[in-house]
Amino acid sequence: MLITDHLRDHRGGSFPEHVRHAVRPSEPRVLIADDQSDVLEALRLLLKAEGFQLETASSPAGVLAATEAREFDVALIDLNYARDTTSGEEGLNLLSRIQAVDPTLPVVVMTAWGSVEVAVEAMRRGARDFIQKPWDNARLLAIIRTQIELSQALRKGQRLEAENSLLRGEGMPKLIAESSSMQTVLQVIARVGPSDANVLVSGENGTGKGVVARALHAVSSRASRPMVIVNSGGVSEGVFESELFGHVRGAFTDAKTDRVGRFELADQGTLFLDEIANVPLSQQAKLLRVIETGEFERLGSSRTRRVDVRIISATNADLGEEVAGARFRQDLLFRLNTIEIRLPSLRDRREDLPLLAQHFLRQHAQRYRKRVTGFESGALQMLLEHPWPGNVRELDHATERAVLMTQGPLIKAADLGLRTGRDSGGRLEDMSLEEVECFLIKKAMTRFDGNVSQAAKALGLSRSALYRRLQRYGL
Repeated sequence: MLITDHLRDHRGGSFPEHVRHAVRPSEPRVLIADDQSDVLEALRLLLKAEGFQLETASSPAGVLAATEAREFDVALIDLNYARDTTSGEEGLNLLSRIQAVDPTLPVVVMTAWGSVEVAVEAMRRGARDFIQKPWDNARLLAIIRTQIELSQALRKGQRLEAENSLLRGEGMPKLIAESSSMQTVLQVIARVGPSDANVLVSGENGTGKGVVARALHAVSSRASRPMVIVNSGGVSEGVFESELFGHVRGAFTDAKTDRVGRFELADQGTLFLDEIANVPLSQQAKLLRVIETGEFERLGSSRTRRVDVRIISATNADLGEEVAGARFRQDLLFRLNTIEIRLPSLRDRREDLPLLAQHFLRQHAQRYRKRVTGFESGALQMLLEHPWPGNVRELDHATERAVLMTQGPLIKAADLGLRTGRDSGGRLEDMSLEEVECFLIKKAMTRFDGNVSQAAKALGLSRSALYRRLQRYGL
């Protein structure tokens, strides 16, 4: 049974029809800056009556402190603050500094000493519009609303662009599960998926942890929002904070523009942290904080941001042992595994193997436009006898190879390229370089029970280098 069918069967029972969340927009936040209290009060009364959230400042320092601490939809700032100053230079300098803090923030400038020259200079330095005192209420409100709409569209566009740059699975995933052990997994997905509970998916490499994560997201109320994937094992410690939380321009040498982090991209959706055991210990406290509070700062910024994210994580390691070895924080583990789903290995669910193989065969035959319809009995017997250390992922790669190699409508045993028990004891000198490398990696992964960090250390490789080889060999 595919997970799509299983979950469809439960729609009338254990959980409700899929609900698309309409996120209620918050009131626009406006920053007003002027050195005259009566002006601030008049603007506050006008804008508050229109339903805006307001914050006021009476000096350039106050404006900068506010923009560094919070995000605004528009700023309305005076150009003159010091007594007897009419040049507008203070406001023009402040405008440039605001643009450095938040290039997406629209700024509308105002002054009682308006002139064409000052207006042109203000627009040159990034102002979106210009208001002269005393202002016309209708015109001021129209400008504020227009700039709020433009800023929200700009920020949404940046977020969508960043989302589209990520490769992530779309739609309901297919999880074939006829075995009793996998039926239990499907039942947990059906019960837990619609909730916002954090879920830890554990199991050997290649057992389908990512597919389960996508299934959990697909049946949740967040399904219309993004599921953002982070391969924790493939992110080096030096860039981990920037990847998850983003950075601002100038935060480090190569930070030439602001960058949205994965937590922001996943706001109102799901963040899938794959290989969670490989998160550097030095970064685990920061990860714990955002999971507990929903708050974080981009690298190089002091502005606190908030997100609403569901966390699904996955690992092939024993996190209990990692905690005992002081390599993983216990409080972080408690936050991650509100519910734990343990996936069986393929050798423990062999009744699913023919169905899985036929599913992959159809996929790859369609992809490569080959008329391949099934397996010869010898090939099917070899599939059933193979130990599958790489689990479902290895089966997928073996089936893809067989579809490419076969010359007829049925796949033969030789097309699979699998080593039998006799072959596995062959001499190293009879193997190709790639076969030797694959053989040694398999042995190391078996020796360390699938722990990538320990296997990489034993092989003299970095984690990321071993991950690349595991992918290359379908392990």
